[in-house]
Parts: sequence; structure tokens; C-alpha cells
Amino acid sequence: MDEGDIPKEVPRQEEFAGEPENIVRGHKANLSNPQTSDRAKENSRRVLESYDEPYDASQASHGTAEQGDKDPGNVVRGLKASISNPGVSEGAKKAAREKLGQLGA
Repeated sequence: MDEGDIPKEVPRQEEFAGEPENIVRGHKANLSNPQTSDRAKENSRRVLESYDEPYDASQASHGTAEQGDKDPGNVVRGLKASISNPGVSEGAKKAAREKLGQLGA
């Protein structure tokens, strides 16, 4: 087999460089992760500042929404998906059916 036919396992540095949007997204995720050290968070703040992307924890949109803040259509779709998922326990499916009944769906 010719070496030209073998895919490279390790990309060259310029091919490996991340897209700016993904770099920013990763550092914002790092800042909102409670498992991350203070040192790592400070590094992420510096990187975000270098991209002119200041991080405001009050604007983070994950895991903190109350039920009233959620899209009702997404809630219904998620409950229906739970009911039809073979990996979900019968107890969880029962709870999902009850919740759908409460929502009138």
C-alpha cells in the first residue's frame, strides 16, 4: 500500500487549531463548571478577554431554568421521548405519563 493512501493519525498543527467559536464556547463551559479549579477558570477568563468575549455568569443559560422558563413544546417532546425509550425504567415512564396528563398533552 502506498503511504499516500494511509490517513494521517495526527493532524498538522494548523489543521488541529480550533475554530474561534468552539474555543470561546469551551472556555465559557469551563467557567460555568463547578468541578473546574479556580486556576483553570482564571485562564479561561483571560482567553475570553483576548477574544473580546467577556463572560457573565448571570447570562449562562444551562441547568438553572425553572419549569416556567422552559419551552412547553420541548417539555412535552422530552416526556414523550422518555415514554418511548426502551432504556427508561417503567417508573420513569409512569412519571412521564403523569406529567403529560398534568400538562394536558
